[in-house]
Amino acid sequence: MRTQTLGEALPAREHLPVNVAGRPVLDVVIPVYNEEKDLEPCVRRLHEHLLRTFPYGFRITVADNASTDTTPAVAAALAAEVAEVRSVRLEQKGRGRALRTVWSASDAPVLAYMDVDLSTDLNALLPLVAPLISGHSDLAIGSRLARSSRVVRGPKREFISRAYNLILRSSLAARFSDAQCGFKAIRREVAERLLPMVEDTGWFFDTEMLVLAERAGLRIHEVPVDWVDDPDSTVHIVRTATDDLKGVWRVGRALATGSLPLDRLARPFGDDPRDRELNGVPGGLARQLVGFCVVGALSTLFYLALYSAFRLGVGPQPANAAALLVSAVANTAANRRLTFGVRGRDRAVRHQAQGLVVFAIGLALTSGSLAALGAATGDPAHSTELAVLIVANLAATVLRFLLFRLWVFPERQAPQAACPQAASSQGPSSQAISSQPTCPQATTSPQPAPVLSSPQTSARDER
Repeated sequence: MRTQTLGEALPAREHLPVNVAGRPVLDVVIPVYNEEKDLEPCVRRLHEHLLRTFPYGFRITVADNASTDTTPAVAAALAAEVAEVRSVRLEQKGRGRALRTVWSASDAPVLAYMDVDLSTDLNALLPLVAPLISGHSDLAIGSRLARSSRVVRGPKREFISRAYNLILRSSLAARFSDAQCGFKAIRREVAERLLPMVEDTGWFFDTEMLVLAERAGLRIHEVPVDWVDDPDSTVHIVRTATDDLKGVWRVGRALATGSLPLDRLARPFGDDPRDRELNGVPGGLARQLVGFCVVGALSTLFYLALYSAFRLGVGPQPANAAALLVSAVANTAANRRLTFGVRGRDRAVRHQAQGLVVFAIGLALTSGSLAALGAATGDPAHSTELAVLIVANLAATVLRFLLFRLWVFPERQAPQAACPQAASSQGPSSQAISSQPTCPQATTSPQPAPVLSSPQTSARDER
């Protein structure tokens, strides 16, 4: 599903009202495929648990992924008998497709899903959605890898799960602990912005959603769960693992090129009305210094390696200029993305041009140092040249950081949430944001999407 999203930032998180007339607070989706045997006991058990423990209105939505057995009939019978149960039929398989379809059409402010086998203890459901209802977090996930979790499963699945999460941490810098647990929730206004960016329609849907949310700075709450493996699971492990690795490569490439508009998921600084009057919160100097130092250290090693290679064929001055030029382009690109958080291709050429000006200053410092060394010693040793270049680069690094921070990548004011009146008059691609410091309706939730009126309607919309 590819839809355009609004250009303004997300509203500040707020505690959801206790009673919302005409709609439930929570919509729990159960995606199923050929689950005629387990579906009814699962839904009845979940319904009884929510009636007994959940203090808000709720809905259970069975999302049938093109089942070929009697699952659609079982789901329809449950929807006819139980007022809080709804059935949606999709003519194509894919858990991600089912969640996107139902979540996009739901009017509930909190959206969740769980697997039909109920492997996760239902006592974790209220702790899962409570941070979303209170306005503390944007997404919530159950974690089987937390220290206080209790998990019963075979060594094969345990190894695959931990290896997969290790891959996510090493390749995509993910900080959440468990991407695959079928027990997650999200606030609806976040889903409206996030789901159009998620391409996968299968099992990688969860991972892609979490990675993009984390990169955008959204808050993800983790809940330790008690989990018992379902020995009759129909998940094809090898095919799923292959698709997941392809997804990791695709998402990693998209993040590296900055092709995803993650700025549309930005949140204001806080939910206190005084915070909304701020034009923006300055970026963390400490974080930028750490990022700049890491990039600088790697760039220095890269530069020294290039200098040593170029020095074999040319003199010290041409070797220094060529090595510094190549490393400067790489350094500017790395600092642009990693240190100062500038994504996308907008102004990339200008940033590189400004980076070359900074490079020229570094070239003057290092070339001057080499010239002074040559004048002083005549024919210095290679190790002496490297030592002088390191000292000169340290001086240039301090100046480079100041120029990057104040001139090349200056702090921009964070956009404020626009008033509904202003948002309605601006197109999706509009970059204009209301300049008023306050807006009484700034945090009003967007209008709810229409509820799927029938299984036929949902299938047609998805196609």
